[in-house]
Amino acid sequence: MTTLLSVENLSKVFTLGGGLFGKGRDLVALNDINLTVEQGETLAIVGESGCGKTTLGRCIIKALSVTSGHVRYHPEGGEAVDLTTLNKREIKPLRRDIRMIFQDPMSSLNPNMRVFDIVAEPLRIHKLMRGKELEARVYDTLAKVGIASDAAGRYPHAFSGGQRQRIGIARALVLDPRLVIADEAVSALDVSIQAQVLNLLDDLKADFGLTYIFISHDLGVVNYIADRVVVMYLGHVVENAPTEMLFERPRHPYTEMLLEALPIADPTRRKGRRTELKGEIPYLGNRPQGCPFHTRCKYAQDRCRSEKPALRTINGTAQQAACHFAETLELTGAYDAPQKAIA
Repeated sequence: MTTLLSVENLSKVFTLGGGLFGKGRDLVALNDINLTVEQGETLAIVGESGCGKTTLGRCIIKALSVTSGHVRYHPEGGEAVDLTTLNKREIKPLRRDIRMIFQDPMSSLNPNMRVFDIVAEPLRIHKLMRGKELEARVYDTLAKVGIASDAAGRYPHAFSGGQRQRIGIARALVLDPRLVIADEAVSALDVSIQAQVLNLLDDLKADFGLTYIFISHDLGVVNYIADRVVVMYLGHVVENAPTEMLFERPRHPYTEMLLEALPIADPTRRKGRRTELKGEIPYLGNRPQGCPFHTRCKYAQDRCRSEKPALRTINGTAQQAACHFAETLELTGAYDAPQKAIA
């Protein structure tokens, strides 16, 4: 496969407070993130709220500036470009290639704009089309996401949540991008509508030749749509694996606990016994020494409290994990064989 985008040693630090008479407090939201996105795949980024997954997505698209590190994008037929070094004028052409779908379809759409103008706006900003050609592109894109042309004159409030998300998807796709970052794109929808939107995203991937970065806290959704999964905890990547391998045999204790919390229709098919996470997620401004997960890990030993494990390939497989004992721990997967959680 061809690498479309790579994230190298990326860190993001937010400074809170401070001013004339005091020093600000640093919160490390992302800590030395490394990952690659291959052309044509769906890479999921998962973890609990506050793990840094949304911040990572916004740093990739440069909605947030990074503190250190690189985001290298490989344009079609060109040399890799480090997005972190580009100014607003330089990155504007690349925003045609990299688009974003947001979590809340209501707040992400301008309530004072008609659907036609919402979808047409990216074409106008990039000065790509006008007149009849622009109209044809907008109506064609709306049709592909299941919005009828006679609805284009309405405003967002006239649509259901699922329809509004389809409009947001159309706005992202109207520029014919290569990479789409979907940030919790179905979490605000009920389960039946989630299934429809996920199936739509899967169909559009084939139609447009898309690559997805799919950010989610829901492992059931991830199991349905993702080819590969990156698990984040406290701003670190703790595991990176193909979806099937990760669900069958996780290599990091945090992944195991996320899988144990995954609801399944037939509890008798679940391996092992469910255990509860102990403790609370540490405050970002007061990170634990050593392994970031050791304060909640039932397998933690003295080494975990003093030495941070490196993210590394496990036993020559396609899995990577940041756990001192990843090669030897017998961790429990979600169930005997991965099942599609949403059909």
